[in-house]
Amino acid sequence: MLTSAALVAVAPPPHAAATGAVAARPASDAAPAVTVEEARLDKDVPRRILADSGFDGVAPAFAGALRGAGSYAQAERAAARHGERLWQRAVDRAQGRGPAGGELSRDDDRPLYWARLAMTRELRAWHAESGLSEAAGVRLLERLESASRGQDSMSVGGGRDKGLKRIVVTGFDPFTLDRDIRISNPSGAVALALDGTVIRTADGPARVETAVFPVRWGDFADGTVERALRRALPRADLFVTVSQGRVGRIDVERYNGAWRGGFGDNENVSETGLVPVKDPATQPQWTRTSLPYAGIVAADTGRFPVYDNTSVTEIPAGGTAPVVRPDGPTPGSAARAGGGGDYLSNEIAYRATLLRDRLGLDIPGGHVHTPVLQFGPGNTDPATGSVTDPVFVQNRLDITEQLRTIVRVAAEES
Repeated sequence: MLTSAALVAVAPPPHAAATGAVAARPASDAAPAVTVEEARLDKDVPRRILADSGFDGVAPAFAGALRGAGSYAQAERAAARHGERLWQRAVDRAQGRGPAGGELSRDDDRPLYWARLAMTRELRAWHAESGLSEAAGVRLLERLESASRGQDSMSVGGGRDKGLKRIVVTGFDPFTLDRDIRISNPSGAVALALDGTVIRTADGPARVETAVFPVRWGDFADGTVERALRRALPRADLFVTVSQGRVGRIDVERYNGAWRGGFGDNENVSETGLVPVKDPATQPQWTRTSLPYAGIVAADTGRFPVYDNTSVTEIPAGGTAPVVRPDGPTPGSAARAGGGGDYLSNEIAYRATLLRDRLGLDIPGGHVHTPVLQFGPGNTDPATGSVTDPVFVQNRLDITEQLRTIVRVAAEES
């Protein structure tokens, strides 16, 4: 997500005023909105991915549960229950539990992404005829999103007292889908592979809890990162936000900048300007990693080279034009790109480390960029290529295992 340069941003949901019985609306008012992301479900590739993983029955089952809901409370329970089931099913599939459901590789993150969108589309259609308020519809979508992304199930207990380290790892949805709708995001695959697992370190066992986040500017402005991590970070010993970055390399990003560069998100929305946060009066232009980057870079973690990336783009104090600084920001400068760029990967790193600092937490944490996940030779044309191939799968498996090792090294070096 190192791009620099379009769901519509949803206002923060009023968490009250969401009760009431479901009453049918007049048919003239019942046309459901479909987001840009959801509209892509009608293409052939998403249908094949869902069918080849057995996830094509997820949304119809959810739709049936919604049809049986007679109130907001029942609909919310359905959203939470089916969202949690989707997340756990994706985790189980990635970790080899239960049936594969089809020929698609078990480590694939894409069934989770497309099944969730099929569920949100069903929810919008049901809400359009339910008679519930717009606020209630927003709250139901938020409930489904957080449950199906693993955000609600990050149970980070008191690991320090029990001799068990607790690690939080986050990933992202696939993105740039209008460029190639077959795209998978290795950071999402990492999250599915690691959730709930125990990593054996030289200092003892460490349990990993994971979640994935949307590639949508509006959700980040609405506080999705802070809502999910505020509960988890105070009890964690380590956190690593992960996203897809450059071709053929892994980067540990030293500095994160408070700037949005405008590249279109999964709804084709573009945002440029200062990263919107609560209490902007105390907002720094830069945050920095507290991961043990030197130890990570020095370790033999896998096939891809790992770099301590210290480069940023800034407007120097008193200046007007952006300048690339290979060794980090200078005093008083304004951010224009962190080491991780100016897209949502930089922003999740900025938000997570800012939350760390605002909560006064002395724990290691920061961002790691994976290599770009590439298809094999002869399968690079989005119009004619297969949704998967052996090289594509092996690349994703190798990235996942290297990130698992990096997380272990980070825990041992901290």
